[in-house]
Amino acid sequence: MCGIVGCTTTERADRYLLPALQALEYRGYDSVGVAIATTDGTVTTVRSINRIGDLTAQLEARTGARLSGTGIGHTRWATHGDVTEANAHPHQDCDGLVSVVHNGIIENADVLRAELIAEGHRFSSGVDSEVICHLIEQSLVGASDSGLQGAIESCVRRLEGSWAILVMETSTGRLFATTHRAPLLVASSDNGHFVASDVTAIAPWITAFRVMSDGDLVELGSPLRWIAGGVEVAPPEALGLSWSSSFLSLAADDPDFMGREIAEQPETVERILSELAPRVSTGDLWRELGLPHFRRVAVLGCGTSLNAGRIIAHAFGAFGAIVNTAVTASEAGAVVLDAETLVIAASQSGETADVLRALDELQTGRGRVLALTNSMHSTLARRADGVLNCSAGPEIGVAATKTFVAQVVTGVCLALSAMVARGTVLRAQADAIVDDLRRTPDRLENAIAVSRQWVPDIVESVRDAQGFLFLGRGAGVVYAAEGALKLKELTYRWAEHYPAGELKHGPLALVEEGTPVVVIESADGRLSANVAEVRSRGGRVISIGGPGSSIPVVDGNPEALTRSGRVSQGRGGNTFAACGPLESVVPMQILARELAIALGRDVDKPRNLAKSVTVE
Repeated sequence: MCGIVGCTTTERADRYLLPALQALEYRGYDSVGVAIATTDGTVTTVRSINRIGDLTAQLEARTGARLSGTGIGHTRWATHGDVTEANAHPHQDCDGLVSVVHNGIIENADVLRAELIAEGHRFSSGVDSEVICHLIEQSLVGASDSGLQGAIESCVRRLEGSWAILVMETSTGRLFATTHRAPLLVASSDNGHFVASDVTAIAPWITAFRVMSDGDLVELGSPLRWIAGGVEVAPPEALGLSWSSSFLSLAADDPDFMGREIAEQPETVERILSELAPRVSTGDLWRELGLPHFRRVAVLGCGTSLNAGRIIAHAFGAFGAIVNTAVTASEAGAVVLDAETLVIAASQSGETADVLRALDELQTGRGRVLALTNSMHSTLARRADGVLNCSAGPEIGVAATKTFVAQVVTGVCLALSAMVARGTVLRAQADAIVDDLRRTPDRLENAIAVSRQWVPDIVESVRDAQGFLFLGRGAGVVYAAEGALKLKELTYRWAEHYPAGELKHGPLALVEEGTPVVVIESADGRLSANVAEVRSRGGRVISIGGPGSSIPVVDGNPEALTRSGRVSQGRGGNTFAACGPLESVVPMQILARELAIALGRDVDKPRNLAKSVTVE
């Protein structure tokens, strides 16, 4: 959720902190702030409930001692306390001994706050994070001879919840970082030392980074000090940065990050298939993961990852008659799985708090958790027994687009490879399915072109609609769910999805004259009757399918509406269309984006949302 960054450099810290916060803004943009040590032993703190540019203006207008190369910054997504400047980070203790930024939730903050107030501490905000400052102050003032390191260690022993914390001492400019159940990365280069919650923040100045583990304490000094279990240790192995920081800025012809990322989907899938396809029909993609035999599959996720997970789970069932389910991570505590269930945990960031908590709650057999993530160094990747990279590349827009497509394609490849490895699908059959998958980039490219042609007029006709229905049958239901989610996220209009067969069981009451109803067409003959029911009540049907539909993104073969190239499977003669009508998601992404722009929304930063949901 929130994004944090810190640095110790030889240049002014704001030259690094402000661009880093700009890169982290997709993680939270309710407020923003920095604290920078000055050359006379004081700290300059500026905070704002506006965007990064406001900090720039404040720093340019300041007078006084020169800013040093040490500082911390924070971009906030509010969990505790209103969106006010007083609640913005960084926070300080009563006497200004330390400045602190924090990502996470301190679950016992109310108890600690009451205790600290009773002991005379004065709070200036309503956020849970401020207790950290006062706990550290209490240790420093308490005549402890362990200094700042000991004060931080004493503080975190009192905390319950999750945290990534940066602490900067005013008098010395010393900067420490520590973490528990929240991501933090540390990197060093010729530019200095950096710490951040996301590598995108510091990518322009580094070529490698190190991942902090729970309980680690790092001092960003010269030299870098890495403390684990109270003992100074060698820093962990550095990981190379695998992509260019050019992803973090828009080219002249990029309208916004979301628009660029929608356009990148064909290239993304092409890259994934180039890497995975040769290992699918041999079964090697599955074997290389080294996971034990399983009898059932449960895919775990939230939001868009949950929608992708439903398609992946269904693929296991369709390819190999594997009993499967998709589990909403935040509700996993009510789910019971047996010891032979393969749990596939899907999370773009690999830091989704509900997914990580669900792994604690689910009763699973040993060695059967597979992470499907876009971040191979994430907490989820480290906790899982096997990891599969969905290889979407950096995605800056908060609303997922290319990561959904990447997760679906990667997960379906996994399911097919697993069934080949266990002999359920013959290699020749798998080859035919892979050949069909290889045509996916062209299908997506066509869908983008067709959608750009047809969607603008549709947007104009539904601009004033306050609510939308999304309908589908079979594989189309999940895509309807993803389409409705995108429209809600970006436009702030109500949008719900339903299996079309459920219309008469309640949702049809919502349809009145002009109600937009988006229909994912399929070869199921019953769907036409459902559409007729909508039209007879004045609904504005927007069909996504083949020729003659409102947005004809699928080719003319009726079978293509469930997916062309269906292949008979070995047992029972069942058939399955790899990913379903994957290209149908493209017009819904573009519809949501275009309507949002028409309504004056910020499509890259929709209100109340953040890219990486690291708190429950």
